[in-house]
Amino acid sequence: MSVLTRIRHPHTNGNGSTTTEAARPSPEVRRAPAEEAEPSGGPAVRPSGWLAALRVATGFVFLWAFLDKTFGLGYATQSENAWINGGSPTRGFLSGVAVGPLEGTFHAWAGDTWADWLFMVGLAAIGVAVILGVGLRLAAVAGTAMMALMWAAEWPLAEHTSAGDPSMSTNPLVDYHVIYALALIAIAVTHAGDRWGFGRIWARIPVVRRYYGVLQ
Repeated sequence: MSVLTRIRHPHTNGNGSTTTEAARPSPEVRRAPAEEAEPSGGPAVRPSGWLAALRVATGFVFLWAFLDKTFGLGYATQSENAWINGGSPTRGFLSGVAVGPLEGTFHAWAGDTWADWLFMVGLAAIGVAVILGVGLRLAAVAGTAMMALMWAAEWPLAEHTSAGDPSMSTNPLVDYHVIYALALIAIAVTHAGDRWGFGRIWARIPVVRRYYGVLQ
């Protein structure tokens, strides 16, 4: 839309009457560089440091789980049960599921090679991507799916296990799996990888620019 650039003051012509020159439209003004869209398609304003800190912390949760299960760092996983020593990252957790409509399904998956690899590759990929601030949308989708499965395995809705024991559920709806999923979604939609991360560099890769809605 054209803008008015100048309105001349009224002046008196030769016969004493007053005339006013009509305002002339100028060519459309180009936006200032600060208003131009970012190459990534994201906001021009960088996300806050708090969002960046949330991103790094959330990514480390996933990466640490991968490292501990792979090498048996002595916290949740002892050395003799490490993945590199022949242990199964999924057998202990899935075989111990004792509640929920998917109990039998999780027991059948426990210790399967495909389940171990899918779980561990997911942990590593999500952790690295989120810490680096790249591929956050894919990481959010994968991480949310993983958290949904783990939520279903613990099934906090139930008050009792299939054996009749108390389930020890601390909240029937919102537990830490839901919080992690929401954190992943939040950092993806706010472009939190643009601060203390490689989000802007990632967004300039040609294939990422072409499929930014998926590869953000």
